[in-house]
Amino acid sequence: MSRLGKKEEETLIEMASATDDNMVILINFKPSRSAGEDSNGPLYESSSNTESELPGNSEGLSSTETTLLIPDHQVIDKRHQSKDSVFFRDGVRRIDFVLSYVDDPNKDEEKKADRRREFESNLQKSGLELETEDKKESENGKTYYVKIHAPWEVLITYAEVLNIKVPIKENDVPCTIENPIDCMLSPFRLPEKVMHPDPDYFTAPFRKDRQELYLIHDESTFFSPSVRNRIVFYILTRCPYGTEEGKKKFGIKRLLSNGTYTAAYPLHDCQYWKKSNDPHCDNERYTLYMEWARFLRFFKEQPLDLIRKYYGEKIGIYFAWLGFYTEMLFLAAVVGLFCFLYGLFTMDANMSSKEICDPAIGGEIIMCPLCDVDCNYWRLNTTCRPSEYSHLFDNVATLFFAIFMGIWVTLFLEFWKRRQARLKYEWDLVDFEEEQQQLQLRPEYEAKCTQKKKNPVTQEMEPYLPLTSKAVRFCISGTTVLFWTSLIIASMIAVILYRLSVYAAFASIMKNTQTLQPISGLLTPQLATSVTASCLNFVIIMILNFLYERIAVWITDMEIPRTHLEYENRLTMKMFLFQFVNYYSSCFYVAFFKGKFVGYPGNYTYMFSHWRNEECDPAGCLIELTTQLTIVMAGKQIWGNIQEAIVPWIWNWWGRQRARCNPENLYSRWEQDHDLQRFGHLGLFYEYLEMVIQFGFITLFVASFPLAPLLALMNNILEIRVDSWKLTTQFRRPVASKAHSIGVWQEILNGMAVLSVVTNAFIVAFTSDMIPRLVYYYAYSPNANSPMSGYINNSLSVFRVSSFSVKPKDQGDIDFCRYRDYRYPPDHELQYSHTMQFWHILAAKMAFIIIMEHVVFIVKFFVAWMIPDVPADVTARIKREKFITQKILHEYELNKLKEKLCQGKAYQGMEKEFIATEGKVELSQAM
Repeated sequence: MSRLGKKEEETLIEMASATDDNMVILINFKPSRSAGEDSNGPLYESSSNTESELPGNSEGLSSTETTLLIPDHQVIDKRHQSKDSVFFRDGVRRIDFVLSYVDDPNKDEEKKADRRREFESNLQKSGLELETEDKKESENGKTYYVKIHAPWEVLITYAEVLNIKVPIKENDVPCTIENPIDCMLSPFRLPEKVMHPDPDYFTAPFRKDRQELYLIHDESTFFSPSVRNRIVFYILTRCPYGTEEGKKKFGIKRLLSNGTYTAAYPLHDCQYWKKSNDPHCDNERYTLYMEWARFLRFFKEQPLDLIRKYYGEKIGIYFAWLGFYTEMLFLAAVVGLFCFLYGLFTMDANMSSKEICDPAIGGEIIMCPLCDVDCNYWRLNTTCRPSEYSHLFDNVATLFFAIFMGIWVTLFLEFWKRRQARLKYEWDLVDFEEEQQQLQLRPEYEAKCTQKKKNPVTQEMEPYLPLTSKAVRFCISGTTVLFWTSLIIASMIAVILYRLSVYAAFASIMKNTQTLQPISGLLTPQLATSVTASCLNFVIIMILNFLYERIAVWITDMEIPRTHLEYENRLTMKMFLFQFVNYYSSCFYVAFFKGKFVGYPGNYTYMFSHWRNEECDPAGCLIELTTQLTIVMAGKQIWGNIQEAIVPWIWNWWGRQRARCNPENLYSRWEQDHDLQRFGHLGLFYEYLEMVIQFGFITLFVASFPLAPLLALMNNILEIRVDSWKLTTQFRRPVASKAHSIGVWQEILNGMAVLSVVTNAFIVAFTSDMIPRLVYYYAYSPNANSPMSGYINNSLSVFRVSSFSVKPKDQGDIDFCRYRDYRYPPDHELQYSHTMQFWHILAAKMAFIIIMEHVVFIVKFFVAWMIPDVPADVTARIKREKFITQKILHEYELNKLKEKLCQGKAYQGMEKEFIATEGKVELSQAM
């Protein structure tokens, strides 16, 4: 099903493999010219002839000189054309693609000129029409622009090759019943013309021999600009340009990489800040900017159909997913905010922090030094503020929120499947399968793999990579990934050593600096160490991330993946594995390792036999995990938005000023777009990666920070508008491409959803102080009227300071100190061994983990089973469309046979074919 108006829309791309046979077909394609196109012949021929002379040849004709060869009624000089013109000089043929190059005299320029001459000649042989703008006509006086137009014959030929779906009948399926609350949502709606720019049609794959079957109102607008640029790009990536070093060379990507061309891009249809003067222009870029890309429209829904129509399904599905994810975050953010407010309102009633802050209790408890030699004994009430803040996140609401998020993530993934199924139907992607992309070999694979073998499916000879070469490449790739992962772990250990080394320094500075005394209750040595270590860790994360992105692309290119899908999947797994370790390793350390392997006074555990392992605050490690998570997550989001918005803006600032200041006849549409940033084939990959890493923060560690979904919600509201703004205003128009889902990211999200249940259960059990408090409440509290009173004293063990092997500098008049653990006192026969309460708490923690995991997993699987992946109305619509399409095609075949019978063009077996076709029609109606 497709939403189309007079300008009909695209659908699938099931590409055939570009074998040598396909190359021959590509080059030998000769378009037939209709009478209506003959008038354009002189221009086409003249531009073709001059084209072979232009590259690097000072004697070639300029574009102004070329116009002298054009009949007077077709001449439209550039100085009389609007800067927004997206047509050839005849004002009729649309520019579907633009190639640019600079004539830079050097030792390689002659070779580049030969490549361009051969490449452009082969493009013309394949049926494309070219027109070149001489460098004298360019704004900088250095750049040539080769404009490419695909005539009707080329479009219909490759529309069949790419299996593009086109309209055959208006959709007669009634719309779903309107939601009663739609009137309440009207402030968030966009105009109907923006949301649904084209009507609905039933569609079928295009076939050249069935042109009268399709709703072709105007050949020039039947294929939308996005379909046209996709077809042209398909030809560009497979067009040869000669033989070098005994190997056949082809493809625009290789020509871009070796500097033969500087850019290749389709054109935007107009300027984004004002409409085009051309009455035939749809001004879709302007509409997207005004209705979607401005931040003041943040509360409005996204025009997904228009995004898909202008940029293609792959970009459309990303924004659909991002918008749906943001909508679902609203519920999680509200619940998380209520959990945070519960902790805020009950902070004064928290007995643990009261006892810590009480001078008669916390003020009288002397704690053991937190480091050897340089650290002194300290009183428990110095951690009063951190213990109060810890209650904001370490309370009974945390348990509820952890369970809620385990269910929320399931609802998000299941409802996204339903939303995705609806988009697949509306965007004609129902029959589109990723397996069909396996036929689309990467041009790089075809160029680098010289050996060939028969494909068992297509029975055609195609390139392949020998097993030995593949094994060597995978070994190098695996070793590289392992090395960089080890580098991350090494950097994390370095940060841990930083924590261990500077704590004593912070303690000494804060004790001896008078100006810090007023805030000593708020800024403790533990907090200062945690914050500075988190910031240092964030800087290291950003540096390693910057370096590894380049390495990941390099090793993926080295593996020579066979298809585009395989390339993206391999790169995705490498980048995600690295970033998973890079971003989450510090959080895993604080959550599950810090304070767990400390030992006890007199028998501490040391890292590398030198640095004493870190201890948790008496109120627990949860507040430190919250600090770590907040700094890394918020820092990443702020840095990401700066990188995405400001950097492209700076690069384009000068170009944009020229676009606004120069006269219209001196700064053309192709020059404006040339000065914009390039949206690479990995552009969406990094957008998905950013959001999936964020998804990990709000699911894997959400028990420690209920406000994480709120931060993610605010970031995503900004992210949608930043991404849309930069795509619409700062980047060249991407080549349209197909995608029916978010691909391998779906499986990654499913894996993280399962892992999040486990991590949150362990955080509640081992990182928070909830289970020890519950055990004390129900089993060890001596006061029935105030069950939690005495908990702090109960959770601290006693140590005789004379037993220290490494004594503090300031010994003082202290006989005993306290430390966080459940061990017998020094006078007991089992002194410093774990008490029974320790084992009871450990058993309760393990029981809690098992029960929570099973409860959440049962609910998750039940919810997933209850919610069908495809809505019932979508299933009915798909069946209806298939029925109508089959019926129309069968009737068409029957009518064609009838015409042949009436014209007396009978042949042997026609009668049987006629009877069989009638039977198909009747069977289709019966079904």
